[in-house]
Amino acid sequence: MYSGSSDGESHEAAAQRKIPPVSSMLWVRNLRRYIGSGAGLGSEALMELETKRILLDIFKEKQQKSAEAGTIPSFYKKKPEEGSISHRVQKLAKYRFLKKQSDLLLNADDLDAMWVCLRENCVIDDATGAEKMNYEDFCHIASVCTEQIGPKCRRFFSPSNFMKFEKDESGRIAILPFYLYVMRTVSLTQARIDMSELDEDSDGFLQPHEMEAYIRGLIPNLAQLRDMPAAFVQMYCRIAAHKFSFFCDPHRRGKACIKKVLLSNCLQELMELHQESEEEVTDTEQAENWFSLTSAQRICGVYIGHIQFL
Repeated sequence: MYSGSSDGESHEAAAQRKIPPVSSMLWVRNLRRYIGSGAGLGSEALMELETKRILLDIFKEKQQKSAEAGTIPSFYKKKPEEGSISHRVQKLAKYRFLKKQSDLLLNADDLDAMWVCLRENCVIDDATGAEKMNYEDFCHIASVCTEQIGPKCRRFFSPSNFMKFEKDESGRIAILPFYLYVMRTVSLTQARIDMSELDEDSDGFLQPHEMEAYIRGLIPNLAQLRDMPAAFVQMYCRIAAHKFSFFCDPHRRGKACIKKVLLSNCLQELMELHQESEEEVTDTEQAENWFSLTSAQRICGVYIGHIQFL
């Protein structure tokens, strides 16, 4: 009995000495140290991802800088060949776009109707006798014009357009400057459409022969040039086109930018020949306008005399 109990106690003591407590095991301590409070593994993974992201951003930035420094930006695109599908699609899209823009323009009858509406609904200034309108009249005229002309005139009656004009102490604007603004906007838009139709390669520039074609199309509509001798038309178009090229093509690229042509004083001076017949203009006024028939004939005579002298 005594020996058996002694053997059992010694066996349990030996087992306790062989199995250490859980808290003292090395792998448990290492695992707890690695995990910490439960965010150790997650924090390290996030840190690794953040490091990779920063390194990737640095690599992309360096790669982009090296690509920009080692390559020349594209400044030339090959134009579609004549008769190709892309060329036909481009011409068709251009035609439809210009047709749509042309349909939105006011014609001569629309402008006349707008002028009648302006005069019928304006107020006469007692001090100056000028025909004026306030913003309420402006909105009322917009409604009347929309009913008579259509929605295409609505864009001219915006609040921003009303604020463009000088107002008197009562907040009224004169109807004549507003009407001239509408006429000039329509005229410039029509000129832009006409020039774009002649722009064969649709690059926004007019070559000399395209500019000559545009001027040739204007001659029948310009009162002072309507009776020009047929033999002189080609020479006149060439002289006028050289005038535009000189001022609108400063870099001498052989083509003039359409936007520069529209904003140039040359086009405004040419359009002045639209206003009245040449019989009503004095010789001095004809000489001052470079595009008048008198001026063109004088320039042609000087050129021919210079050639004969040489």
